Order: sequence, then structure tokens, then C-alpha cells
Amino acid sequence: MTEKPALPTDLAHPVDLYVGARLRIRRKVLGLSQTQLADALGITFQQVQKYERGANRISASKLYEAARLLESPVSYFFEGLDETAGSDNGDDGFAQRMTQFIATPEGLELAALFPRLNDRRLRRRVVELVKAMVDDEPGAAAD
Repeated sequence: MTEKPALPTDLAHPVDLYVGARLRIRRKVLGLSQTQLADALGITFQQVQKYERGANRISASKLYEAARLLESPVSYFFEGLDETAGSDNGDDGFAQRMTQFIATPEGLELAALFPRLNDRRLRRRVVELVKAMVDDEPGAAAD
């Protein structure tokens, strides 16, 4: 029996994308490189990349090891998943948008910095600024 090739990210299961994004966030929060995590898990950094992109599913045993190494409970990788679940028609738009956001270096940086803004009004102004910038983009669709 031959092994199936990894699915492109656009065909990956939303849960795999979500878990991979959470893996990336936690690794980055701890300041670890993909190579450092890979070495600790006994895999290649390319495999870590595939996990983080959701291109490959992470096995239960590797997820358990990763959680231990990243000093978090296994449940961390699934926290918030219920809130991102799509509607009955299979629309997982929120989970997909969050995964796309965290997949970029800028998104990850914003995600790390935004909670550090203590002033609620200032956070709201940042959201309004980004919203205005998106609305000004050519071809922007209104929500």
C-alpha cells in the first residue's frame, strides 16, 4: 500500500489547520524555531512546517509530545475550536480566516501585540483602522 501525498492546504481538514496554527502560535510564543521543535520531537523541520500548515495531520502521540515540550496541555491545541466551527452547511469561514491570519508573520505579530494594548478604546481604534484599510482596498467586498 502506498502512502497518500499530503493534501494542499486548501483541501486540509479545518481541524488540522486549526491545530497546526495553534502549534505555530505556541512555538512562537516560546521563541522556538521550527528546527528546535523538530529536533526535540525527533522529526524534520519540514514535518513541523507541514503540521503547522495543516498539510499533514499530527498524530496523537506527536501532539502529546509537542504539548509536553511546549509546556501546554493537549487541550490547548483545540481551545476555541468549537467557536470556530462553521454552520450546518459546512462553512468554516471563521476558522479558515483565523488560520490564514496566523499563518502570516504579520498576523502572528499582531496577535501577540494586540492583547498588550490595555486601553479598550485604543484597541477599537486599531480595529477601525484596519477595517478602513480593507474597505479602501481595490475589489474589497462589503460584509
